[in-house]
Amino acid sequence: MINIYTDGSCDGNPGKGGWAAIITNDDKRTVVSGNEAHTTNNRMELTAVIKGLEASPKGFEVTVFSDSQYVVNTMNRNWKRKANNDLWEQLDMLGTTRNVKWKWIKGHSGHPENEEANRIAGLQSGVVGRTDYSNIGTEGFTHLDEQGQVRMVDVGNKSISSRSAVAKAFVRMKSEIIRMILNGDIPKGDVLACARLAGIMAAKQTSSLIPLCHPIELNQVKIDLDCDESRHGIEVIATVSTNARTGVEMEALTAVTISSLTIYDMCKSVDKGIFIEEIMLVSKHGGKSGDYIRDE
Repeated sequence: MINIYTDGSCDGNPGKGGWAAIITNDDKRTVVSGNEAHTTNNRMELTAVIKGLEASPKGFEVTVFSDSQYVVNTMNRNWKRKANNDLWEQLDMLGTTRNVKWKWIKGHSGHPENEEANRIAGLQSGVVGRTDYSNIGTEGFTHLDEQGQVRMVDVGNKSISSRSAVAKAFVRMKSEIIRMILNGDIPKGDVLACARLAGIMAAKQTSSLIPLCHPIELNQVKIDLDCDESRHGIEVIATVSTNARTGVEMEALTAVTISSLTIYDMCKSVDKGIFIEEIMLVSKHGGKSGDYIRDE
């Protein structure tokens, strides 16, 4: 059994990138790594896998371990390949000569080979081992300055780019309450319209609610409310987009939280047992850290 542990890193997206793969075969262990001058994080993740497979013998069963949901879910769940087609073609070709299985590892979870691959890729990209820590602050805390005082992170040197985030929450309640909402029988009025408006307003006010959050001009805030009697509740989904120097994850999470609280407030006179659960980030796109999609 051959195991390959891979990771990619990028100092900017695009920027200088690095990749690393650790190949283990019984008691044998091989490490391969490299870098590119101008690339993206996703290309480095793919390159790490490709180089790891190229360093493994043909005709064997191989398990690839990666903390990239982009790579693993594309191979396991047939996610649509929207970019990097040249690398996907190489990966498909390597897969014809090996029996490859794909496993996702949560990043920075303490797995020794994953942590080592991450460190080597970071060294190759220059993310690890910098001598200039002026943007990192006291002992790596981005929101503390050199004297340990609270500060807002300076994003002035970041480029403006397209960013988006999706978050969701679930407001659990009795089926009869859902029917009252749909029929307009809640005494306070139109629950869904009020919840949508509250979510949009909350997203716009996130920087006033969350300490050290940057004020961001938003392109769009969309609140979707799915009343589902079979699940006994309302799923709240917020989609937020911007062109800015920082992401909108907090805006999306704030939107679904306040929208959910508004549903509770509108309905609490009917049933105070309603509760909110499963508040989570579903996905984010853009920015230096690249894309994230929750693996559920």
